[in-house]
Amino acid sequence: MEPGETRAYGRRAFLGVTAVGLSSLLWGRAAWRAIGGVAQPLEAALPPALFPKGWRIYTVASHMPVFDPATWRLRIDGLVGTPHELTYGDLRALPSAEQVSTFHCVTGWTVSNVHWRGVRFDDLLASAGLHPEARVLTFTSAERPYVDTLTLDQARLPDAMLAYQMDGVPLAREHGAPVRVVLPDMYGYKGVKWVERITLGAVAEPGYWEQRGYDTDAWVGRSNGN
Repeated sequence: MEPGETRAYGRRAFLGVTAVGLSSLLWGRAAWRAIGGVAQPLEAALPPALFPKGWRIYTVASHMPVFDPATWRLRIDGLVGTPHELTYGDLRALPSAEQVSTFHCVTGWTVSNVHWRGVRFDDLLASAGLHPEARVLTFTSAERPYVDTLTLDQARLPDAMLAYQMDGVPLAREHGAPVRVVLPDMYGYKGVKWVERITLGAVAEPGYWEQRGYDTDAWVGRSNGN
């Protein structure tokens, strides 16, 4: 994500300012420059065959982050007793969980029966030593400047996780490799992709889309005008 865009967006504009990110070879700089005006809907930008199961791939940057398992680190800091970093191997060595759930996009489409595998947040944070005043998790994406938050209570919901696998295989680049937030009860913009840092805090700051008019608590069917 590139800084500098500060307008507030409605639901229709969401489609106009996001761009598909399967590969810079597919859409390149010319397509990215085009969204400075009125962009086409995502499904018109690339053939439908490139979206298995009905996925639409959004990014607010000119390219997607690249995951290198040898150098990637997940930093956990903020209101914790033991700030630390996890390698990809460290993350996958933690107790894992699996679930099948439906993904809901705020723009109106869904993908059913998505099989996720990852780590529950209590297991992820167990060695960090949360301070008593820690109430909020802020997720920072490698896709700058994308950030968003969950309260600690939301992150402890039974189907919330930091996922590293989807439908039986490691997350693909376009789905947020190596890890993304999954919380089926909320719309997809809360599911931060390409997560590289989790900061514990006392108060939630507005996330990327909240700064542009979207609800902080993105409950499916109960927010963003629904």
